[in-house]
Amino acid sequence: MTSFSKYIIVVSLFVIATISCKQQDNSVKSTPVEEDPSYADSRGYFRVMFYNAENLFDTYDDSLKQDNEFLPEGEKHWSWSKYNKKLLNICKVITAVGSWDPPEIVGLCEIENRYVLEGIVQHTPLNKHNYQVIHYESPDNRGIDVGMLYVKNKFYPISTKAIRIIFPFAESKTTRDILYVKGVTYKHDTLHVFVNHWPSRWGGQLESEQNRVYVANVLKNTVDSIFKTDKRANIIIVGDLNDGVEDKSVKDVLEANITYDNIKANKLYNFSYYLQKNKGLGSHKYNGEWGVLDHLIVSGSLIDQENDLYTTKDNAHIFNATFLLEKDEAHFGYKPFRTYIGYKFNDGYSDHLPVFIDLYKTKK
Repeated sequence: MTSFSKYIIVVSLFVIATISCKQQDNSVKSTPVEEDPSYADSRGYFRVMFYNAENLFDTYDDSLKQDNEFLPEGEKHWSWSKYNKKLLNICKVITAVGSWDPPEIVGLCEIENRYVLEGIVQHTPLNKHNYQVIHYESPDNRGIDVGMLYVKNKFYPISTKAIRIIFPFAESKTTRDILYVKGVTYKHDTLHVFVNHWPSRWGGQLESEQNRVYVANVLKNTVDSIFKTDKRANIIIVGDLNDGVEDKSVKDVLEANITYDNIKANKLYNFSYYLQKNKGLGSHKYNGEWGVLDHLIVSGSLIDQENDLYTTKDNAHIFNATFLLEKDEAHFGYKPFRTYIGYKFNDGYSDHLPVFIDLYKTKK
């Protein structure tokens, strides 16, 4: 394929996805939009994406879960047409993030079950990309899970596991599993990928903090066990952690470092700090303030450009295309264009913005 042909494909995809970032009003400082995100031009050989899909439920009643809100007769009058529109919207986001190649890995949260994941990859235009599904049913009382999509022949899972969370201080409390996938890329690089959706701040940030601290401990112990076997393991942690880059669960318990000097292979580094503090970006807006709840965390080995596989903080992105934003009438600037505002169907995408990171091969 010629460079000109690739250019035409990229432009076409961006038009289909209705992306027009240059039309954004960049004079509004509270809107975290980069002036010219050249995602297509800078694409690595392997792209990992994460997206909080904001309540992707099917229309069927699960008697074991509290999904009544998202039923045709429920409070939000969730319907088959709304569900299919939601699938197409998620397809549109994944396509736009991928540019002229779909992301090789897509981590998702706030999805109800395997059925909706298969809906994304089989009943939308993504069906031509040969995405496969990894999913485990979690015990979350609302019925929402995490899941992963991967492109067959671009990524080969070796082992997968749902890391169950059992709170010793509240055994009846349920939450989402952590999805762990170990696999090999099509260029023979081993990756350890964790997809997360930590407990919410319902009831107050401080009041609920112990829940996220406990999940952070579980994840940290799992990561440490990998490092004991291979201190140069390539680890990527993505997810909606419901805590910020400097909160206790992320910075102190998980020990996701926010400085990028004196890199050690068997330590974790949070590129979301760079996106928020250095680039002024956010993935979620609450009470008029942008912040980062959707994290991109990597092991130090992936920052070493002598490693077979590497990345940098500049290869981490929050995908803030204009079509994912709408005017924030209550506060200044813009906010994520979400599916619902309360019980009102807003016909948008999500209350979170997607994040992604590119990986490169060392030229040896």
